[in-house]
Parts: sequence; C-alpha cells; structure tokens
Amino acid sequence: MQVRIGSVSRAFLTGFVALFLSAFAASAAGIYLGSVSDLIVLLPGIMIMVPPSINMRGSISGVLASRLSSTMHLGEFDMDFSGDGVLGANLRASFMVTVIIAFILGLIAWAVSLFFGIEGLSVIDFVIISVISGILSGLIVMGITLVVAYISYRYGLDLDMIASPTVTTSGDIVTLPMLVLTTLVVLQMGPAVRSGLFLGIIILTALSFVYVAVGNSKVREIGREIIPLLAFLSFIGTLAGLTYTLDLDQLVEYGVFLIIITPFAGMCGSIGGIVCSRLATGMHTGAIEPTLVPEREVFRHFGMSYAYMIIIMPLITLIAYISAHFLGLGSPEIGSLLVAVVAAALVVMTLVSCIAYATAGLSFRYGLDPDNFGIPVITATIDLIGAAVLVSVIHMLV
Repeated sequence: MQVRIGSVSRAFLTGFVALFLSAFAASAAGIYLGSVSDLIVLLPGIMIMVPPSINMRGSISGVLASRLSSTMHLGEFDMDFSGDGVLGANLRASFMVTVIIAFILGLIAWAVSLFFGIEGLSVIDFVIISVISGILSGLIVMGITLVVAYISYRYGLDLDMIASPTVTTSGDIVTLPMLVLTTLVVLQMGPAVRSGLFLGIIILTALSFVYVAVGNSKVREIGREIIPLLAFLSFIGTLAGLTYTLDLDQLVEYGVFLIIITPFAGMCGSIGGIVCSRLATGMHTGAIEPTLVPEREVFRHFGMSYAYMIIIMPLITLIAYISAHFLGLGSPEIGSLLVAVVAAALVVMTLVSCIAYATAGLSFRYGLDPDNFGIPVITATIDLIGAAVLVSVIHMLV
C-alpha cells in the first residue's frame, strides 16, 4: 500500500508541476488575445476560428502523446522514425490529419460566418489562414510533443501526467500568434497569389487524403478513427467561437474575459486530458474495467482533477485580473471574478469527467482505441460548454 500511495503522490505532483507551469504560459496566450482585441473587432471571423484552431492543435498532438504513452506502458515504444515504427507512423498520421482537418475547419468557419452574417473574410481567406497557420503551429506543437515523449521515455516519467498540460499549453501559445500573423500576411496578398495558394492547398489536402487511405495499417487506422471525429468536433469548436463572437461587445468592454478565455479552456482541457490519458492507459493495461458504474480507481482520477482545478483556477484568475489592469482593460472586482471562474470551472469539470469516462469506456468496449477519442471529445466539449458558461458568467456579472 505504501508503494501505491507513493506512486499516486508522485503522479499527482508531476501533473501539478506541469499544470502550474502551463497556467502561466496559457495566461500569456490569453494576454496576447486581449492585446489584439482591436483586430478581432475589425475581423470578428478570426474569433470564430480561435477555439477550434487551438482545439485541433491540442487534440491532434494530445492524441499523439496519449497513444505514445500507452505504447510506453505496454512496452512497445521505441525511437524509430521509420514509417513502420510506432513513433514514425504516428508522426506521419498526425501531420496528414493536421492538413486535412485544417482545410475542413476553414470551410466550416466560412460557412458559419456566412450563415450568421459575420463579414470580413472570404472562403479562400478562411481556408488559407486555417491551413497555413495549422501546418506551422502543428509542426511546432508536434515537435514539442516529441521532445516531451523522449524525456518521459528517457527518465521514466509518466507521460500521461505531463503530456496533456504541455501539449495543450504549447498549442495555446503557438496557435494564437500564428493565427493572427497568418491573417495579417494573407490580407496583404493580392488576389492572384491567394488563388494560387488556395489551389496548392487543395492539392496538398488531396494528397494527404490519399496517403492516409493507402498508407500502412497504423496510419489508416488512425486516420479512419479520428478524421471523421475531428471534422465533427471542428464544427463544435466553431460554435464555441461563434458564442464569443456574438458577445464580442461585452468581451471587449470587460477585456479581462478575453484574457481568461484561453487559460480557462486550456487548463480545463489539460486537466481533462490527464483524466482521459489515465483512463485510456488503465483500460489498455487492464487496471480499469469499462463498467457502467465507475470503479474506485476511476473516482480517484476524478478527485485529482478537482484538486487541480481548485488550485489552478484562482491562479489564472489572479493573473488575468492583474494583466487586465496593466493593459487598461475592464474587469469586475477580483472577488466576484474569482468566485465566478472557479464555479464555472467546477461545473465544466463535472460534465467533462462524466463524458471522459463514457467516451473511453464506449470506445474500448467497441474495439476502438480510447486514446484516439477521449482528448478530442473532451477538448471540443470544454470549448463549447466553457464558452456557454463563461458567457453566462459575463451576463451575470454585468
């Protein structure tokens, strides 16, 4: 029993350190979003793309890390970059999925903007911005994921406890500036250049589809399971972005909420990702059975997630409040803001825990890999639920 308690404590502390460091990094991304509020007001379509773009970076690299973690626990992992190796096949599949999903996301964001009368960007603009920013940020985040996986493998750390916070936060930090920078560059291009880029992106997307369809069995399996899921979740993510866009005036007036959006979703996603990874690993190794009523071990993972939430959420709220003050952005009083953010986080975490267990259990029961489903479903769920809860909080406070 002493060994088990020590193991649990070490896992908790490992996750806490990763989350603590990630909280500051995710807050930096939120501060950046608050600082470009003028651009968002001019081009509200960009706000629609923020949650799903971050979601896709975290989902694709999070799934990659979760799969690699499971292979480590099963003793199958090695640093083999060839197409037949576990690592090589996963990296290739992740890149192809990044291209395909970014293209689909661009089309969805354009369609949603068109339906709700949000002007400023054409379908060509949306697709180019989504794919270019997606590829560039995706390569960076996958590189970070690879480094984290190697360090975990080399030093015997539990990848489940550090991958999700690291990947989610790096996705926050990299995706937002890349999205804004790509938008500014694309809008400076002439119509002929944009049309040429759009054609090249169509060709690249088609080739990625072909590679996934005819690649080795591991690539085909990953693509078959997660491309339809991520395409649907991209739509869910745009609804989260739409929720913020339709309340953009309130967000700009109380700019502290623009700062909180990214770390709030990021930390909820990181903590939810830890739960998903632990459940997937437990089911792969036989330590957790996907029963209708969760076992005691499952509730232990849920308890850790609530403990993380109680510690981390006040931290990001304080950072957001101080940052808003220095940036000259509006904010409610710190006490009201703190209670609202923590309460919203606990509501989101309760729903996420139930969905995480149901997703992992159902996918495992039907012969699918829970590593491929848990994190994407949780990330998109957090985007949409978190957006609705935060916007509700804004209305209650103002």
